[in-house]
Amino acid sequence: MSFANEDEVRRYIGGIFETAFKDPEIGPKLVDTGIVLKFDFTEPDAVLIVDMPNQQVYQGDVPGTECSATMSMTCDVGNAYWQGKVNLPFAMARGKIGVDGNVASLLKLAPLGKKLYPTYIETLKNDGREDLLA
Repeated sequence: MSFANEDEVRRYIGGIFETAFKDPEIGPKLVDTGIVLKFDFTEPDAVLIVDMPNQQVYQGDVPGTECSATMSMTCDVGNAYWQGKVNLPFAMARGKIGVDGNVASLLKLAPLGKKLYPTYIETLKNDGREDLLA
């Protein structure tokens, strides 16, 4: 099973960034990256823009926003990543995750994301979305 629609992608994957921004350890590190990251998901189609410096998550394209990098993947891959089931460099090498833009900055974000896996899994469980657990 996958996300039902773009709103669910925003709630769960976008929500993990909102949680990260509030974390006293992770939040400032995300802001310091200066990255504006675009996620282009398929199955279902969804676009999220995560503006690290301004601590904002947007659903859909934002006119005039300059993104540092774009990551393209299926929602299933994105969901599995936030559960710690996908190795970012290997997924990129195998074509499961496409990246345009500043790849080095994305790889620097990966260690920060690992600290959020338990929070993401807990959110799915709390919402009764065990169907999304890998």
